[in-house]
Amino acid sequence: MTLHNKEPRRKNIRLQGYDYARAGLYFLTVVVQNRMHLFGQVVNGVMILNDAGRMVEKWYREIENKYPDKRCREMVVMPNHIHCIIEILDTGTNTDAHVGAPQRGRSATQPHAHPDTDSQINPHTNTDNPYGMHNKKHGATIGDVMDWFKTMTTNEYIRGVKNDGWKRYDEKLWQRNYYDHIIRDWQEDIRISAYIIDNPAKWDDDKFNRVQ
Repeated sequence: MTLHNKEPRRKNIRLQGYDYARAGLYFLTVVVQNRMHLFGQVVNGVMILNDAGRMVEKWYREIENKYPDKRCREMVVMPNHIHCIIEILDTGTNTDAHVGAPQRGRSATQPHAHPDTDSQINPHTNTDNPYGMHNKKHGATIGDVMDWFKTMTTNEYIRGVKNDGWKRYDEKLWQRNYYDHIIRDWQEDIRISAYIIDNPAKWDDDKFNRVQ
């Protein structure tokens, strides 16, 4: 994959036959619907997050608490998308939490509460053990993680619109799909990590730097 501040090649279908719960590194990009600028702005090559952007960053870091076999690597919140690397650890079989399953039947316009009531969790006020053994998930796929992340951020964004005057979005917060790339070796890991870190400095030339 070429990384020169151009958007990754979109995959409407995940890599066929690949187990997205498999241990490894995954480069992911999640984009706001219609590429609306909701999370802050880039000033002199530095990303300045607003409250919504800080909220997105917070829920990204919460992935490790919800999914103990996942690690949140490099990540950047941009005005209308995020780039990140999620690592799935090779931990073997876990029996202390149930295996994640894809969420189905979600409305395209209104987010539903997560089946295990994660939408009621506030990471800032439940710092000791916000999820509990039965609400943690081992063995979840990258798709499961992205579904959860989108649900949590959308629910909190809706509260921000209602209570704090955050900018309204078009029908849904995130695009339905996301971009993924399986990182195959350490050279690619280094290159993609640098791409993520350097993203704000190259915002003027970024293909995401426009509203659809």
